[in-house]
Amino acid sequence: MDNKLTFKNLILGLQHLVAMFGATVLVPAITGFNPAVALLAAGIGTLLFHFVTKRKVPVFLGSSFSFIAVIIAVKEMHGGDLAYAQGGLMVAGLVYVIISLFIGKVKVSTLQKVLPSYVIGPMIIIIGLTLIPVAFDMASLNFLLAGLTLLYVILINAFAKGLVKQMSILLAVVMGYVTALIIGMITGTPILDFAPITNASIFAIPEMTLPKFSLPAIITIVPVVLAVFMEHIGDVTTNGTVVGQDFLKDPGLNRTLLGDGLATMFAALIGGPANTTYGENTSVLAITKNYDPRNLRIAAVFAILLALIGKFGAVLQTIPVAVMGGISFMLFGMIAWIGVKMIKDSKVEFNAQSLIVMVTMLIIGLGTSYLKKYAGISIGIPITSTVMLDGLSLAAIVGVSLNVVLNTVFKTENKEVEESASKVEAV
Repeated sequence: MDNKLTFKNLILGLQHLVAMFGATVLVPAITGFNPAVALLAAGIGTLLFHFVTKRKVPVFLGSSFSFIAVIIAVKEMHGGDLAYAQGGLMVAGLVYVIISLFIGKVKVSTLQKVLPSYVIGPMIIIIGLTLIPVAFDMASLNFLLAGLTLLYVILINAFAKGLVKQMSILLAVVMGYVTALIIGMITGTPILDFAPITNASIFAIPEMTLPKFSLPAIITIVPVVLAVFMEHIGDVTTNGTVVGQDFLKDPGLNRTLLGDGLATMFAALIGGPANTTYGENTSVLAITKNYDPRNLRIAAVFAILLALIGKFGAVLQTIPVAVMGGISFMLFGMIAWIGVKMIKDSKVEFNAQSLIVMVTMLIIGLGTSYLKKYAGISIGIPITSTVMLDGLSLAAIVGVSLNVVLNTVFKTENKEVEESASKVEAV
């Protein structure tokens, strides 16, 4: 490969920036993190990942949607202080790093037996469906604006093609922003507050915060690692399939996990959401047929530079909450659909074992979450006098444990049936 960068590399890097941008700034906009810090963390995290993986894997690491529900839960738990969510995310990243030290000796097939699609799928469904009330709360600030923004993203996805369709989230946010400006002009009651833009410097280092640690936050956030762990394997496998290389072998799953973990720890350290490998950028690879990892590193540098433009960061902070609410209905619904699609595409056999696991996880995950939000009833496993294991965290742990137990039970039953059949044949 020619080491000389060309204008084409810069253009492709810019395209990767556009592909990841909407989702990367949307997660902090929903959770309350600083979007500029998220961009900075994504850029530096991506460069960290490429360094750890010997600069072989063409991926971009952006803000992870999988942690939104638990970030919001921890935020509410600690009176709106996101620093405790940072602490939980930092421990989650550390778990990734620890797993990476031992994962080289474990076969992917073994992992899939412990964490099959009928365990991971329901986790993702729970993540999406427990976030729908969050989208409703955000939209309730201005249902008209939220509804129009949701309509924009639906229409773009329904009728647009190519790059425009890939940019549907970003375009819908821009259209929602303009709509908010128009509604404010018509009604005489401004929706947008431009003061942060006026007061911001042209260039500025994003305001970073250090993490704080608490047992409730860690217990709430860390179990999500089970879902994103398998998501990571799927993303890296898909990326390798597009490129035509097996990245699970070279540079190895241990290195990709280490890179992901370090990126998440760095993001949590400076005040950003967890990072994860982005399918959006893998789609760009498939479309352009250009698999040069340098293009992704160029996108990372662009993200870092963009984060240092103070005016730009201020613009992101003025996006109306209702606009994000409208977008969130679409995104959270899609997250739940991804879980359903995983179960469907994996051709899960709906036998007693898989049905018991899936139904149990959904009842626990959705039941405890909705009862807590709408009825004020907390159901779960008390860890301490102030810590309750419930929602997604409890569903994940119960699902994995139940599957391991049922694996043993049904394996024993199948063995007994086979032995009986052998005796009958012998007679």
